[in-house]
Amino acid sequence: MRYPNSLSAVFVSALLLTLLFFRQGIGLNLLLFECLLFTWLAFTKQLPLGKTLVLITFLGTFTTGIFTVLIYSTFVYTVHFISLFLFVGVLNFNSIKLLLNAFGMASATIFTSQIAFAKQFFGRKVGGIKVANFLWKSRIFVIPILIIGVFLTIYSFSNPIFSDYLGAFGELLQNGITFLFENINFPLFFTFLFCLFLSVFLLYRTAVPGIQNYEATVHSTLYRNKMRKRRFFKLSALKSEYKAGIFLLVILNLLLLLLNCIDIYWVWFNFEWDGQTLKQFVHEGTYLLIISILISIAVVLYFFRGNLNFYKNNKWLKYLAYVWVAQNAILAISVAIRNFWYIKHFALAYKRIGVVLFLLLVLYGLFTVFRKIQKTKTAFYLFQKNTLALYLILIASSLVNWDSVIAKYNFNNADNSYLHLAYLSNLSDKTLPLLDKTKGELLETYAFQQEKFPYPYFTMNHDAYLEKIEKRKKAFQQKWEAKNILAWNLAEYQAYHNLLE
Repeated sequence: MRYPNSLSAVFVSALLLTLLFFRQGIGLNLLLFECLLFTWLAFTKQLPLGKTLVLITFLGTFTTGIFTVLIYSTFVYTVHFISLFLFVGVLNFNSIKLLLNAFGMASATIFTSQIAFAKQFFGRKVGGIKVANFLWKSRIFVIPILIIGVFLTIYSFSNPIFSDYLGAFGELLQNGITFLFENINFPLFFTFLFCLFLSVFLLYRTAVPGIQNYEATVHSTLYRNKMRKRRFFKLSALKSEYKAGIFLLVILNLLLLLLNCIDIYWVWFNFEWDGQTLKQFVHEGTYLLIISILISIAVVLYFFRGNLNFYKNNKWLKYLAYVWVAQNAILAISVAIRNFWYIKHFALAYKRIGVVLFLLLVLYGLFTVFRKIQKTKTAFYLFQKNTLALYLILIASSLVNWDSVIAKYNFNNADNSYLHLAYLSNLSDKTLPLLDKTKGELLETYAFQQEKFPYPYFTMNHDAYLEKIEKRKKAFQQKWEAKNILAWNLAEYQAYHNLLE
């Protein structure tokens, strides 16, 4: 059974959102609202969990929703709202195959849902009359009202007594309007309007024919196309393109082999830190190597985009492509080892964790390129698999309390790695119990830090760090005590009680 878009559900949702979030922080209220939302979707049979992407995005949204309360980090909230956005897109077209298209569906729904809501709202009948028709027919009174206004002005100027009566009426009307504006809670009113907009987006199902038609025509398996197409390099025959591919991949493989040999010798087994910041070694080097890997994927995709997949003598091109993919995987491992050395000497930070997550995605991407060549798949297959992998990696990584991981690791390894006090002092409030160190504890690592990491590494001294953490503790305790139960979250709750012990 298909339920129509419900005006009542939208207004109830908007009212509920307003009650839960007006002048409140985000916490338990978000999880509570989304549990009610999912219950409504299940009750109205709008939650077809038999569809793969519906199930995946539902589980991703629900899981991250729980972890917003457990972890309470900017990252988990960001991933959660991305997941919710994709979930809405998938709900609008259950048979969607590509998550990127779900993003497009959700983006279009921002506008199409509001239009559908307006049509339904103004198309409803009040006392047997459509609201839209009533408003449209009311336009006939505009000109008479303007004419009446002109005559009122003329009569008020021509008759002082009439002018006094009109002035008294105008003053009464002005007082009424002033009273109305003074007593309307505009923040509450605009919050309700925003919640109404959000509820329409979440609850209205609208079609986006362009995306739906595209989804119906694409497929994962590549088929031979016998129609001649104009090629980028304007090669006259498939054999010429094959030779160009062989030549290019041989040269590129030799170059990459040389680079990989250098990295394996110097980075994998013989790396020695000589006091440099490692910024160029890791940051710039990593970015360039990642760009190189992405370009390498593009090169392989170009040659295996069409009929070369079906060329009967293409086995050597395939072998070279496999070697090229494998060598790029080795290059990705080299980037990971560079990042390992960076963490070993300069401890954990968000960018270093991000590099690890990105490399996991790159390695999976290289595997899908291998499968694309081996199984004769389309570029759509790559987008489908890799966007889903990106989504799953984001979901999985958002379930970790990275601030606490960073704080624990960096202090526990202060005898081996650089203790960046300025960076640590800016971690979120939930890590304050981990950041709350005594001067004696900080001084224990001072000699090692000063010897191994002399100026300009020291960006904050111990006294400045302790003073900042003390101020943050007081501010956090005041903020937590002022919070409503609706904004409650486990991470800050535990931090608050740990600080009181």
